[in-house]
Amino acid sequence: MKLEKRFITFLLVGLLNTLFGLAAYAILIHVNLPIWLALIGGNVAGIAFNFFTTGHLVFSDIALNRLPRFVTAYLACYVLNYVAIRILVSLHLGAIKSQVLLAPAIAVTSYYLMSQYVFGRSTAERPG
Repeated sequence: MKLEKRFITFLLVGLLNTLFGLAAYAILIHVNLPIWLALIGGNVAGIAFNFFTTGHLVFSDIALNRLPRFVTAYLACYVLNYVAIRILVSLHLGAIKSQVLLAPAIAVTSYYLMSQYVFGRSTAERPG
């Protein structure tokens, strides 16, 4: 798949993943779980769903041995996003505006990590 098409597919799958995570969270709230537990449950369900949709639809690879790297990349993006939001909020940019400004950079970072670190071919598979 060409890089541009793969990145667009990545963004569309990201939208699907976001909707799934939100739906999982909403269902858990509706069954009267506390917010903190619903948030954890929604995130865990979202990460599992995201691994299979991103792996299959974007990178054509859902080998479970890639899951630890997927989770690591996911956490790295979370930490980067959180730190950057805290910096922008300290500059009086507000949490929502900060996230809107950071979303493109986080999406590109996430795509890079997924394409190179998580779903990139292993050294043994690389030519030369």
